Amino acid sequence: MLERVFNIRTQGSNVRREVLAGIATFLAAMYIIVVNPAILSAAGIPFSSALTATVLISFFGSLMMGLYARNPILVAPGMGINALFTYTMVIGAGTPWQTALGCVFWAGVLFAILAAFNVRQYVIDAIPAQLRYAIACGIGLFITIIGLVNAKLVVSNPVTVVSLAPMSAPIVTFLIGLAVTAVLVAKRVQGALILGIVITTLMSIPIGRLWGDGSAYFPPDMAMPTLVNFTGIFAWPDFSGIMKVDIMGALHLAYAPFIFVILFTIFFDALSTFMGVCQAGNLLDDNGEPRNIRQSMVIDAFSALISAPLGTSPANAYVESAAGISQGGRTGLVAVIAALLFLPFLFLSPLLSLVPAIATAPALIMVGVFMLDPIRSINWYELDDAIPAFLAMILIPLTYSITHGVVFGFLAFVLVKLGVGKSREIKPAMWVLFALSILLLFQE
Repeated sequence: MLERVFNIRTQGSNVRREVLAGIATFLAAMYIIVVNPAILSAAGIPFSSALTATVLISFFGSLMMGLYARNPILVAPGMGINALFTYTMVIGAGTPWQTALGCVFWAGVLFAILAAFNVRQYVIDAIPAQLRYAIACGIGLFITIIGLVNAKLVVSNPVTVVSLAPMSAPIVTFLIGLAVTAVLVAKRVQGALILGIVITTLMSIPIGRLWGDGSAYFPPDMAMPTLVNFTGIFAWPDFSGIMKVDIMGALHLAYAPFIFVILFTIFFDALSTFMGVCQAGNLLDDNGEPRNIRQSMVIDAFSALISAPLGTSPANAYVESAAGISQGGRTGLVAVIAALLFLPFLFLSPLLSLVPAIATAPALIMVGVFMLDPIRSINWYELDDAIPAFLAMILIPLTYSITHGVVFGFLAFVLVKLGVGKSREIKPAMWVLFALSILLLFQE
């Protein structure tokens, strides 16, 4: 029955592969259940209510993505936009968190209007193929950086910006897990990413017993757990944050820039993620565009809209969806499986501590390898194409933002094409994107 509902066979897959891909996607992204509330709690939203909202929006958004858009894309509260919500809007500008949620709501409304009127088609048509390839590669590098940072192999350094962390039991465990995962992937073992996560988790169990908690390099209050640490099983959901959004208060003119920034960020994050992940996974339609992109953008917009009433920053498509696609996932069943795996954590959130960050990091790094495939399609011999593509590709991971990497790619494309006398290659919609990109840079 599932094969007929999701047209699994016509996509060259099977139910077992789709289920494994859904599990891989969930395992790669489940950190958001703890990390998002940790960030939002700094804005004053109670941790427990933010956790409940995170699980609910991840469940509903991913379920709708799988059933309506039929794409193997996970939807959950976005990283980066939650930091903007907390540290820029609430803490920096002194906006009440209820009003900030109102800004999220109105940005979601505008996003839904843009999606309904198919504005994304004009945007996609304006973006040259070279930038699309670069965005896909940039997202792959971004996922790799996330994995390396989560594993604490790469750490901040006041002198060199980043550096290699000192060797420790957790890092050695991660490196062994990475090696095992790499071998399984190279041997094309089905379910390699999940096996790598499970094996690394099992290897992580003795760390706390034999070497203590590793706190010399891994502070115990960090958002991402490094060690396997049993803290219990059950925790009751907290619905106190639902409908605390100040919708009318957010209409004050002073909050218009915040609404614009949120709209621009979630729109381009969604569009870039769909283009990048689908390009790398070859989930394209007959026109070479991301499959079911209109339906996917509608779901992304609706998810962002209902995030505010639930009590969390905007949800959007997740780059970690590439973990499931790399595992062979091709249909909406992947997103449905991931959605169903979120739901029990309304009550079982303490169990998340059983899967440490060093266990999911190898999978994210392997996904980065898979997503670099489009790099060979970039025309590196035409520098007016190569330079914008390179800037977009490298600035996505270095700025830790898909949107900012894409923005610099847009700016570089227009300026370089003008400079070499190829203004005819700049489509009218790209001029609009160029102007919006400049505005976004100065808004933040």
